[in-house]
Amino acid sequence: MDKAKGRLKEITGKITGHERLEAEGKTDQMRGKIRRTVTNARHRAEGIRDSFRHDR
Repeated sequence: MDKAKGRLKEITGKITGHERLEAEGKTDQMRGKIRRTVTNARHRAEGIRDSFRHDR
């Protein structure tokens, strides 16, 4: 969601010449990318943990 919202802000900022809005959009996109990466890492870690629990 952050990534899509950020992209929209960035495009709007570019069209209107509003540099702050454009920067906020880029920040929102990065925030979305970081959240996705952290969530994926957490799910992988949970999967590894579960595989060790089932092997016992």
